[in-house]
Amino acid sequence: MSTVARAPHWAGIGESTFVTGIRFLCAVERWLGRWPFRLCLYPVVLGHWLFNRTARDASREYLQRLQATHAVFPRAPGIGSSLRHFVCFAETLLDKLLASHGRYPVERVRAEREVMLQQIARGEGGVIVTAHIGCLELCQALADAVPGFRLTALVHTAHAEDFNRLLKRLNPDTRVELLQVTELDAAMAIRLGERVAAGEFVAITGDRVPVRGGRNVFAPFLGRPAPFPVGPYVLAAALGCPLFAMACTHEGDGYRLRFERFCDRVVLPRGAREAALGEQASRFAQWLEAQVRQSPLDWFNFFPFWDQVPHDPAPR
Repeated sequence: MSTVARAPHWAGIGESTFVTGIRFLCAVERWLGRWPFRLCLYPVVLGHWLFNRTARDASREYLQRLQATHAVFPRAPGIGSSLRHFVCFAETLLDKLLASHGRYPVERVRAEREVMLQQIARGEGGVIVTAHIGCLELCQALADAVPGFRLTALVHTAHAEDFNRLLKRLNPDTRVELLQVTELDAAMAIRLGERVAAGEFVAITGDRVPVRGGRNVFAPFLGRPAPFPVGPYVLAAALGCPLFAMACTHEGDGYRLRFERFCDRVVLPRGAREAALGEQASRFAQWLEAQVRQSPLDWFNFFPFWDQVPHDPAPR
């Protein structure tokens, strides 16, 4: 059997973060501070690193590929680098919680948001393609600071509704909504199109293949072809709106939040649709590679990324 056939789909690995645990961690940080939070979280991280071989091997593969292509570390990454990768994820988890209820220090977020401000000023929405890098929840800072900015983030987790209720409890005025999707069908496209037409934004990740049967194309990433979904580009083309890219990665003692205009219009010609989708995915892979070069420990895909296969889980 080939490696690709054996590799688990990311959605089949399961969620390791649950709403009940998040509520507990929020309470620990709120009443006791960051160090008690770390004392609660670090043993969990160490245990996860020790006993989750899939995640540990995926971390090491990513770090080694990054080193082989861009030499971002002073020496070859090994066990210590992988553990630091997990710790970075744990620290980012706390920042995600703080950002979700408006308690992360805004002065530590350096935002490059001019392209978004221009789009909002025109009363126009758009699609945002992003990835599982850094602390994307800090886009809430933009929502709080800019009247009229509303964001719907498409997620694949079955806990989306629970997270929405948690976000509303932590921050009743939040203008960031999580929307659970397993596939982008016509009904969902119409629903999202209404939001974009009203001047809102829809965010979708471009670095995980669809949970159910969706399309993906291969593009070079860190020295080897990897599968990327076509959903962001199909959606932007269907809605006839601009496509933006968003990243929020560690910088100094805080984060750098960046928005870029990825494409004014995504055009998928009838006779060259596959080639156009491949070109968009390749541009995204290059963009993602530039992000991880600047902040190597900020990419959080702890599964065999290069060996993803489409997955259609049995209904639960």
